[in-house]
Order: sequence, then C-alpha cells, then structure tokens
Amino acid sequence: MIKIGITPSFMYPDSNRAVYGPKSLTYVENDMMTYIARKGILPVLLPDIDKPLLKDILDEMQGFILQGGVDLAPESYGEKPIGQWKGDKYRDDYELQIIDYAIKNDKPIFGICRGFQLMNVYFGGTLYQDTLTQKEGVNNHRSAELYDTIKHPLVIKESSFLASLYPNNSNPYVNTIHHQSVKELGTGLDVWATSDDGLVEAFGYNGKSEGMVMAVQWHPEFSKTLGSQILDPNPLYDTFLSHIK
Repeated sequence: MIKIGITPSFMYPDSNRAVYGPKSLTYVENDMMTYIARKGILPVLLPDIDKPLLKDILDEMQGFILQGGVDLAPESYGEKPIGQWKGDKYRDDYELQIIDYAIKNDKPIFGICRGFQLMNVYFGGTLYQDTLTQKEGVNNHRSAELYDTIKHPLVIKESSFLASLYPNNSNPYVNTIHHQSVKELGTGLDVWATSDDGLVEAFGYNGKSEGMVMAVQWHPEFSKTLGSQILDPNPLYDTFLSHIK
C-alpha cells in the first residue's frame, strides 16, 4: 500500500464552538481524500505531534500533498500584515518542515493553492498579501459565495513540463479560490503557467526531476464541480505518483 501524507488544516480552541470548543483540531477536506485515494493508495492525514514522533511517520510516507486552507502569515516571508490577513504562522512552520523533509529525502511533493504559496515561500519567494489591493490590473480570483464554481483561462507556457502533460488543450481553464498570490518567485522555480491576468498559476522546482516537486494555484481536487469545463486533474496526480519509489 502506497501511503501519501496530506498536511492538515488546523482549527484552534474556540469557546464559541459547540463541539470540541476548547480543543485543537486537525482536518482534511473530503474532496482531497477522494482525489488522492486510489486502489493501492492510502491517503494519510499527518498529525500535529512532537517532531521526533512526526519524523517516524514521515519516514513511512512515499509522497506528500500540501492542501489548501487559510492564508500564510506575512511574517513567514519577512513582511508585516498590511490589514486583516494575519494568516496562520503555526501552520506555516508545521508545513515548512514537511517541505524541507520531502526535499532533503527525495520524496515527491505536490502543493495545492495554499501549498503552492507556501512552496514559493520555502524557496525564498514572497506573496501579495491581498492581490486585488496590491497589484494593478488583476481580476478577482476568489468568491466566498461561489467558491469552486468560478474559473479563469490558464496560459500554459509552450516549452514547460505542464505543456507536455496537456498537449491537446488549446483553451484551458482552471477553478480559482485565492486572494493571495506569488509576488516574487522563489529560487529554482520554473513558471509553468499563468492566469490570463499574469499571476503565476503553476511551477516546478528545477533542482529535482520534472514533476517531482510541483505546485498549482488552483484546486484540482475540486474539479468535479465544473467537470469538463476545466483542466483534467488526473495528469497532475499521475505525474506525482510516477515519482513514488
């Protein structure tokens, strides 16, 4: 059985929450489990436990998925918050150690949305804390109400590895659920695709074999909502699995 570690989202103690109010929770969105699970593949929600114990669990994983979720903390890339977007520094630090482990131990890693942004930060990049207010000429890439029912065109770079995964897509679209985005690209990252308004949407790390360390700004695990209107999510996951040893 191939074991794929999924980094958790966190909920912290909240006295207004009726269930487990004083407790910290770790969770994964169900569509992510459906996307990762195949015959012979076990998705594993990684726990938030002491590092020595976590290391033993990481050793048992064949690859890692960084799921989406709350914003990154600006402090994680050397900035101070400009407004309401404080992010989650605790989760940033937790997941950065997972990225570092995967890179140093030659295990494939696939970042999705928040995971895409965190991988950029791991490699020394920065983010727009709020793209609409910090960058001119961009579209709104997120709607809390419409969520994964909105989409935008994807501009795939012709010579990129992503282009080789989607050779017959002349007018691709992807879903869009983010308000932060790449400002400065991290070292060693090659842009594979952008949005039609110029934001980085996909990249790969050129320090490993192509597709072993990659990330996308959209949510392939939510693709069933829009179906054939957007890019097929399977070539990305198939590529990730091809690097499993």
